[in-house]
Amino acid sequence: MTEKLHSVVGSNNVFRDLGFPETEAQNLLLRGDLVIHIRKVIDKLGITQAEAAKRAGITQPRMNDLVKNRTHKFTLDALVNIAAQLGYTVKLSLKKVG
Repeated sequence: MTEKLHSVVGSNNVFRDLGFPETEAQNLLLRGDLVIHIRKVIDKLGITQAEAAKRAGITQPRMNDLVKNRTHKFTLDALVNIAAQLGYTVKLSLKKVG
């Protein structure tokens, strides 16, 4: 391979780096982060998807969507509610850009 590799330093938001509009990129990142944390909670609890769904007040197919990272099927509200039903609080921080 004789071609030089070109690297680019990304931002702290992969969705922004992929070209999504800023507002959508922030929303996607928050939803993705919440899904990751909820999945970790389920693993930590050592429960099945069915049990997690029951505790979260959603159907098992809906929990499967979450576990399979289908974040587009969830609003931030829904994910916050699921985390709360599993016994966790979601905290948000706001920071001025630039």
